[in-house]
Amino acid sequence: MTSLGQGMTRVDARGKVTGETRFPGDLNYPDQTFLQILFAGRPHARIRAIDTSQAETIEGVLLVLTAKDVPVNEYGLILPDQPVLCGPGSDKPHADRVRFVGDQVAVVVAETEAIARTAVAKIEVDYQDLPVVTDPVAAMQPGATVIHPDHESNVFHKYQIRKGDAEAALAQAEVVIEAEYRTPAQEHAYLQPEAGVAYLDGQGRVTVEVAGQWTHEDQEQIAHALGLPLERIRVRYPAIGGAFGGREDMSIQIVLALAALRLHERGINRPVKTIWSREESIVGHHKRHPFVLRAKWGADRQGKVTGAKVEIIQDGGAYAYTSTKVLGNATLMCTGPYEIDNVWVDAYSVYTNHVPGGAFRGFGGPQAAFAAEGQINKLAEALGLDPVEIRMRNVLKEGSLLSVDTPLPPGISLEEVIASCASAAGWQHTVEGWQGPNGAGAEERHVKRGVGFACGFKNVGFSFGAPEKCVAKIELQGGAEVERVILRHAGADVGQGAHTVFIQMAAEAVGVSADRVALDVSDTASSGDSGSASASRMTFMAGNAIRGAAEAALRRWEDEERPAIGEFTYRPPATEMFHPETGKAKPNFAYGYVAEAAFVEVDTETGHVHLRKVVCADDVGKAINRQQVIGQIEGGVVQAAGYTILEDFQQLDGRVQTQHLSTYLIPGVLDIPDEVQSIVLEVPDPIGPWGARGMAEMPFIPLAPAVAAAVRDATGIWFDEFPLTPERISRGLEPLP
Repeated sequence: MTSLGQGMTRVDARGKVTGETRFPGDLNYPDQTFLQILFAGRPHARIRAIDTSQAETIEGVLLVLTAKDVPVNEYGLILPDQPVLCGPGSDKPHADRVRFVGDQVAVVVAETEAIARTAVAKIEVDYQDLPVVTDPVAAMQPGATVIHPDHESNVFHKYQIRKGDAEAALAQAEVVIEAEYRTPAQEHAYLQPEAGVAYLDGQGRVTVEVAGQWTHEDQEQIAHALGLPLERIRVRYPAIGGAFGGREDMSIQIVLALAALRLHERGINRPVKTIWSREESIVGHHKRHPFVLRAKWGADRQGKVTGAKVEIIQDGGAYAYTSTKVLGNATLMCTGPYEIDNVWVDAYSVYTNHVPGGAFRGFGGPQAAFAAEGQINKLAEALGLDPVEIRMRNVLKEGSLLSVDTPLPPGISLEEVIASCASAAGWQHTVEGWQGPNGAGAEERHVKRGVGFACGFKNVGFSFGAPEKCVAKIELQGGAEVERVILRHAGADVGQGAHTVFIQMAAEAVGVSADRVALDVSDTASSGDSGSASASRMTFMAGNAIRGAAEAALRRWEDEERPAIGEFTYRPPATEMFHPETGKAKPNFAYGYVAEAAFVEVDTETGHVHLRKVVCADDVGKAINRQQVIGQIEGGVVQAAGYTILEDFQQLDGRVQTQHLSTYLIPGVLDIPDEVQSIVLEVPDPIGPWGARGMAEMPFIPLAPAVAAAVRDATGIWFDEFPLTPERISRGLEPLP
């Protein structure tokens, strides 16, 4: 009996359909209190004073907290550069500054939500406004206002790659393409805004029930800010209403824990609950990074890319969050999945007074792919080559060297992925090479059709030397045979179906049917560190950990232990950071590969771009749950379609202009592609569990450049900036007769 490859019903399906499943906002406890946050509401200022006296006198207010009440007033996933609460009175240097509109200034805990909101409005803050920095290019220049005074400049990280002689290669190239690409911010727009409850449990632990992506990292950051040992903090995840990277960084976790602790110290042992409004969520949590990418690529007459020079400027926003890691991915991927002998890359993370940039599905890959795939498509056009054909002449193969001068791990399937996608989209492989379809056939003269192609690759797991591990524990119960399997694992199911896949993999590893497997998940009190639900890593890492735990438990079962318990920590092959001068590195231990063809219609009268069809081919190694794999492909394509043609996150002078879903438009049913054709390839990863690779981010990565190429095919215009809104398309088409 095998549980793998089947479309098993999701373990959370019934509860979500019936409404029985409880998300953090659904949690209610007897005698609970309510927390409200005062946000800065301004992009850059120094707080001279905070007067909370009026708020404290309101009947029903239990607690008002400011910076002076935070034991260690700093946090950050990569760099601890953000105050928990901004204002005077803490030991954190320069914590009296707010650096974006969503900085948190004070917290009120009250008997009701209405009282808490009223009290927050009564807090008086004396601000001294400071110059607002919003352009990352200008922010890099000498003389620019420095947002973090403890830094010498607003550039807080840089990577570089120096492979071969890019200048010489470009000078000798038959064709050189030079362009500047700009990619936008994107709001995660997950269904469930930030919400949670904190309290002290029966063992005296500060317990936070909240939606996140990495329980143990949340635990560490809460413990650090509260100045408490890890064992005094417990983090539990109820059902999670989406994440997409948007829950990797802190939002409400620390202030909830702080409020519960301070109430307890006053002899008030009551739970503390908060729910952000959608507007608070949009302003208060990070976004996909905007990028500026300046690319210059050259190729010989046969279409071989001989040299590439790229400059990357990342708008990191007010705080570091995961910017440095996102920048690392973009640095690696800005030359595409191609073997190029001569590469020069300079990449910068830059502070501005925008909402911070952070993790979002693709993690630097979509931004880099927009430039890389734009360059390869333009080279193909200049040389008179088919876009698939030029890719086949340059794509990475077994033994090929990346831009960082090391080979990809074994199991490279780019050629198969590209060929599968191209064939399904109407390309033909002839003796002259690959030849593609055309986009003709629109019914109206003002409606032009086009087709575009793009591909990409993405790491599976943490990169560039980041510590990587995943712990699983399995308990086998029964007599003569295994009657029940309990899997304890901290991995988060953010809606992608991870817990269903955990059951399938545990059943397969133990050799029982899936209905015998029970879960104890997403609780730091019962599980070891699983790492985050990010980086397309959870199936890969959890699967290997589950296999190891099952093997250990089965050995004890054979030794007649009842129950038989096995625990295993999976550690993948080590990775390496960029060399500071050359950029040489072993960046990742595994990858996923993807190719997409986009068919569009462009209404030249209105500027509207409509996606008729998207063909998406993904190598997933082994489809543990094929139905969920297809769901991830379709969901990734739809989300990327919003990023590419619709979603337009606007900030003006550091203030968010699109803080409602009525102004920040995400795809509705009439905006999504008419058809998504999912092609699932299964080329086993040599070290993946049962050959599986991570895949959830891959469908997102190449869609924007594929659509841009299709619009070029339809209109004759290259658009090097998006979203491709009707306004942008109409402006671009104005010169046409």
